[in-house]
Amino acid sequence: MGIVKIDDQLHKEIRRASTVMCRSINAQAEFWMKMGMLAEANPTLTFHEIVKAQMAAADFPLPQPLVA
Repeated sequence: MGIVKIDDQLHKEIRRASTVMCRSINAQAEFWMKMGMLAEANPTLTFHEIVKAQMAAADFPLPQPLVA
């Protein structure tokens, strides 16, 4: 574990997002960092494709899409 210095404005945004997403501030920051790392490693994939791949890797089936 370590300490990461981030800009005060970014910390405020993480705090607000963590409330909406029902995550701790640290969990929200970790999520954004992991998704950013995966996006850089897979530049042709969309956010949703990355999430879907991560869910599949965790053997967690996604529910069927809603039909309007």
